Amino acid sequence: DTGLVLIESPANPTLKLIDITAVAQQVAVGGERVGIAVPLVVDSTFATPVLQNPIALGATLVLHSATKFLGGHGDVMGGVVACRDEAWAAKLRQVRMLTGAVLHPLAGYLLHRGLQTLPVRVRAQQENAVELASRLASHPAVRSVHFPHLEGAMARQMRGPGSVLSFCVSGGAAAAAAVVEQLHLITPAVSLGSVDTLIQAPATLTHRVVAHEERESSGVSGDLLRMSVGLENVDDLWADLNQALNHVFG
Repeated sequence: DTGLVLIESPANPTLKLIDITAVAQQVAVGGERVGIAVPLVVDSTFATPVLQNPIALGATLVLHSATKFLGGHGDVMGGVVACRDEAWAAKLRQVRMLTGAVLHPLAGYLLHRGLQTLPVRVRAQQENAVELASRLASHPAVRSVHFPHLEGAMARQMRGPGSVLSFCVSGGAAAAAAVVEQLHLITPAVSLGSVDTLIQAPATLTHRVVAHEERESSGVSGDLLRMSVGLENVDDLWADLNQALNHVFG
């Protein structure tokens, strides 16, 4: 009865990684067993095409929220579906034509502008994120840091960990909210992938509609903060994080 398999890697907001090649092989075997071709769709928004290419790993379709890294400046909304072959592209063009899901000219211009700097932005933001993940891991108020570890199959799948990380603080949801309130440079916002560093508490914002038990079992606890690292000076970002953590826990 399976008509489509949808996965996200890295996952939001836990940054868990899924072996796309392994899933693609399982989907293919299952499809052969029942005599149908089941498409595998991969949301690769966090990785961007700079760091991960799911179609080369066996995916049928790849999703990107172009609002995030592809645009890169927090000023445009859009999405991308990349197709493995022309047959899928033709089907989606038909849907687009019937539903009117077409970018307006300014959005197209802004996304084109963003794509021109995408590789440079992704690598520079990743460099900042790697440094901040290391510093957060050593702070006594931080219980854990979630950031992709590229080992084994994951090292073949991705060319870098990206620039989104999450971390859990001591003291529960109230302490996490207090940390966000004390930040001055880092902006509280639910988006990601911008040149500006953004932070949010998923349990009370993007994932608040998910039942508490399901959130907890999937790792989205009340003390979890997700941060999309931008292009600001990394020492300035750390100074802001450090003072906020020290203010709440000092």
